[in-house]
Amino acid sequence: MGVESLVLARFRNYERAEAVFSPDCNVLVGENAQGKTNLLDAIACLSGAKPPRVRADRDMIRFGDDDAEISAKIRARNRLFHVEIRLCRNGRRKMSVNGVPARTASDLRGVFHTVLFRPEDLRVIRDAPAERRRFLDAALCQIRPRYAAALADYQDALARKSRILRDAEQYPGLLKALPAFSEQMIRCGATIIRYRAFYVQKLNEYAAKHHFDCSGGKERLSVSYRTVSAVPDPFAAPEAIEAQLRAHTRAHERDERAAKQCLSGPHRDDLLVEIDGRDARAWSSQGQTRTAALALKLAEREIMRDSSGEYPVLLLDDVLSELDPARQSYALRQIDGGQRFLTCCEEDRLSGLPPAQVYRIRAGTVAPCAPSPPGGV
Repeated sequence: MGVESLVLARFRNYERAEAVFSPDCNVLVGENAQGKTNLLDAIACLSGAKPPRVRADRDMIRFGDDDAEISAKIRARNRLFHVEIRLCRNGRRKMSVNGVPARTASDLRGVFHTVLFRPEDLRVIRDAPAERRRFLDAALCQIRPRYAAALADYQDALARKSRILRDAEQYPGLLKALPAFSEQMIRCGATIIRYRAFYVQKLNEYAAKHHFDCSGGKERLSVSYRTVSAVPDPFAAPEAIEAQLRAHTRAHERDERAAKQCLSGPHRDDLLVEIDGRDARAWSSQGQTRTAALALKLAEREIMRDSSGEYPVLLLDDVLSELDPARQSYALRQIDGGQRFLTCCEEDRLSGLPPAQVYRIRAGTVAPCAPSPPGGV
């Protein structure tokens, strides 16, 4: 799986740029604010992902323009796909795969997968549960279309129910619609909980191995899933989980009306990340935090490979600068296989990298350089 070629038009700081990429390792070199991260964001969009810094499509359109275009030839499952995305400042995005309109991001996820790792991902360990839920959702939505659909429906019902609870005192008639949205949250919530439980089980298996190896066998990482207290077994049949969520919802109806908000559900789930039995969020050092975050991303990559039979495209945005030499060496050894994109500000930062195609990024232009020799760029 990989991007053979990419064309950007009016995307972020790119007026127009074209590039043909290596199926193996690609290194994007340039000073800050030249467009390295923007190029990775464009590749992530091709997999249906939403770049972390983006709130709306208009944020990805070049200043002064009304639209932007991303066009790529993608190799996946021994086939060639032509994926096109048009972002409009005043309307919904338009997407197509081999000329056939794509209605949702799920249509793109069915073709192409990416794993993006950037310095901000260290927040997955240290920040509030919302960061860890976003990590789970982004990974699962790429490989499980049913999860993506259930999550979208759950979030829609959550938003509507929250508005009713907020406004019911002023407009009591709204309460008539409350049971329908509660039931929608229950049905979709059961699906979300089961998918998350099985995913975290696999995530724990892979991440524990990566963290153990990266720490030189000195530390043990564990990842476990925390969901609604009324669901003792998140691996249970969907019907059983629905019944438990339904009873829990009914028991808290009065409390929710008093609080004017939804008090319980998968929208409050969390991951417990522990290192040697201690909560990493509270006790991990900076080095341990970086190692744990790296282990989670490498585990995500392996789960996607297991799901699709191919490595997803790995996007590493200046993360090596956040790692000490030992962890840099481990990361570089582990990213072998599949197509990879790495960004850096200085060419000598990637000594020890396998042979790579190097691109100089400057002021929204992409210029290929001579391929690097073994041992560094």
